[in-house]
Amino acid sequence: MRTLAKRVGAGLAVLYGAATLAFVSLQLIPGDTVSTLLGPATTASAEVRAQIKAELGLDQPPLARYLAYLGRVVTGDLGSSYQLQRPVWQLIGDQLGPTVQLAAAAMAAAVLIALVSAVATAGRRRQVRAAATAWELVAVSLPSYWLGILLLTAFSFQLPIFPVIGAQDLPALVLPALTLALPIAGVLAQVLREGLEAALAQPFAVTARARGLSQTAVRLRHALRHAASSLATLTGWLVGTLLGGAVLVETVFGRSGIGALTLQAVDNKDMPVVMGVVLLSALVFVVISNLVDLLYRVIDPRVRA
Repeated sequence: MRTLAKRVGAGLAVLYGAATLAFVSLQLIPGDTVSTLLGPATTASAEVRAQIKAELGLDQPPLARYLAYLGRVVTGDLGSSYQLQRPVWQLIGDQLGPTVQLAAAAMAAAVLIALVSAVATAGRRRQVRAAATAWELVAVSLPSYWLGILLLTAFSFQLPIFPVIGAQDLPALVLPALTLALPIAGVLAQVLREGLEAALAQPFAVTARARGLSQTAVRLRHALRHAASSLATLTGWLVGTLLGGAVLVETVFGRSGIGALTLQAVDNKDMPVVMGVVLLSALVFVVISNLVDLLYRVIDPRVRA
């Protein structure tokens, strides 16, 4: 019971910190929200501007708006979009499906690529490990938007295999998912390879080989499970970064989703929508972190003890 209370308290602290940092950051963005909403060509009177500010609550001091926002969040009310005049939860719910689909496909591809690369190269000759490390460093170093443009150029323009934009079917998901997956796979593969090589040097691996198990069996049945704890930790942390990466990827590939919604909200200084997306990202991080902690008990029996 005490452990559960600590987890709940830590999760609430993360959500509170995310909401506070997002609110302060939005206050520091230059420009007037009302002018952004009205557009550059609009010549509204001072009375109209004052009325809009009053309706949106922008005539209140920042501290009063901050406390009012926290009060609404506690009750589950994220407010309404300044620009679209719709509840924030409704807007996020409408765009959440494509982003979840993209994030899930990207994470699955990243874990699969990392497993194949690490298991195939751990403890191998120096040339093999050098080649694997090279592609991992390249994947990690490339910005996601640049990687997406390269994949589009190769597999949509030069070789018309996948569609350029859209999210209509499975082929349209391949390039965006790979754009998100390859940098994550590079990080995961490096961490997993180090864990595998450390596990292969342990006495239990030597004993397993002495019993006649093949090198592949030792890797998959013994060393991989021993090295999976670090992989699970890093995977859980990287899941929280997928929403951020989706902003650029969805823009490059013309996909709808949370990323496109966030970019539009930031451009329009639509604070309720931005705050809602930030809280969603924080909530995903909290949930994934707790799931990873539970997964430790399955991966490593020593944690259960």
